[in-house]
Amino acid sequence: MTYQDLSKAELEALHASLSERLDAVKAEKLSLDLTRGKPGADQLDLSNELDGILNGFYLLQDGTDVRNYGGILGIPEAREFGAELLQVQTDEVMVGGNSSLTLMYLYLNMMMEQWQTEDHPPRFLCPVPGYDRHFAICEEFDIEMTPVPMTASGPDMDTVERLVGEDPYIKGIWCVPKYSNPTGCTYSNDTVKRMAQLPEIAGENFVIMWDNAYIAHHLTETPEPLHSIMDCCRAAQTTDSLVILASTSKITFAGAGISFLATAPEQLSLFERYLGIAMIGFDKVNQLRHVRFLKDQTGLAEHMEKHRQILAPKFNRVLSILESELGNAGIATWTQPEGGYFVSLDTMPGIAGDVIRMASDAGVKLTPAGATFPHGQDPDDRNIRIAPTFPPVEQLDKAMSVLVLCIQLCSADHLIKA
Repeated sequence: MTYQDLSKAELEALHASLSERLDAVKAEKLSLDLTRGKPGADQLDLSNELDGILNGFYLLQDGTDVRNYGGILGIPEAREFGAELLQVQTDEVMVGGNSSLTLMYLYLNMMMEQWQTEDHPPRFLCPVPGYDRHFAICEEFDIEMTPVPMTASGPDMDTVERLVGEDPYIKGIWCVPKYSNPTGCTYSNDTVKRMAQLPEIAGENFVIMWDNAYIAHHLTETPEPLHSIMDCCRAAQTTDSLVILASTSKITFAGAGISFLATAPEQLSLFERYLGIAMIGFDKVNQLRHVRFLKDQTGLAEHMEKHRQILAPKFNRVLSILESELGNAGIATWTQPEGGYFVSLDTMPGIAGDVIRMASDAGVKLTPAGATFPHGQDPDDRNIRIAPTFPPVEQLDKAMSVLVLCIQLCSADHLIKA
């Protein structure tokens, strides 16, 4: 029986019972955190061999000493690794520091010089729910944001194509194509092909920001493949509008990884010159450490299987708790991702903020309500992003029990007042 089937008296009795349970939880004075998708300590331990792996040998295959200056685009070995990872050519890749977010920011800062010559502020399409840091970059540059709904196969491409065709001031779109943040969906082949064709109907200087942050972060033994966006852009002759990004931040050390940016060689040369004003190069020693540690795509796959063995039980536990406690209640829906770092949950409209505040009062921190929408404003106030990766399983169980209790209590209260 769903909550909607209960009488007002039954809802009030349920509300009283749930309130007593919440009071007991508050008495425990918990301090649990489900806010951000950080790797757990056991995941970080998987890469401890990075420390000392060079053993005093700092030379590349061509004899270059990575301890010295130079090479903004990165060492050849790391560019080759990145090309295989992103399914592009080596001359289309640069290797950066530990954060692909930094490369996104810098690339769009370069593009702003072109967009600011026009008579209207640039706009970006933002699939929602989406990644809060993408939205923060737009806010920083005063880029207007237009939300477009996500579907099980990616952004609603009918809406995307219509908007891009109607408005020449739309200069780009954010994409997390593999295990999207936070829904966990992987873009379909048709979505990827249509995305590659967007520059043909867009205004000048349009960019596809293809943030493939979870490219290797599988939760199943048979991951769903993602079609190559670069191949599709080659066919459509739109490679100069494509920017692919990824990093090892959730593969090796989150604070000491390497990042990748891929685009057409002409665009990459422009970006190299732009960066050259402010820097000599990124950390080539760390790039070499990563190549020696991960070796190749086979080595990466073996390493990521170790991550999967740690993460899959956590995600399974979250989904199991949601199903057992909320599955028949009719008050919430959630995604069942096959990879990535999040579970996206939707409450009844209008209560996500109340749920998160109530959970915080009970000692469980969650990502703020609305964070998965531009300007932090979820128009339906219903989306909650769950990040199961960081806490140990026993803490995860407790945090999820509190979250479920808060959803139940806020839903009962909402229906009583309806």
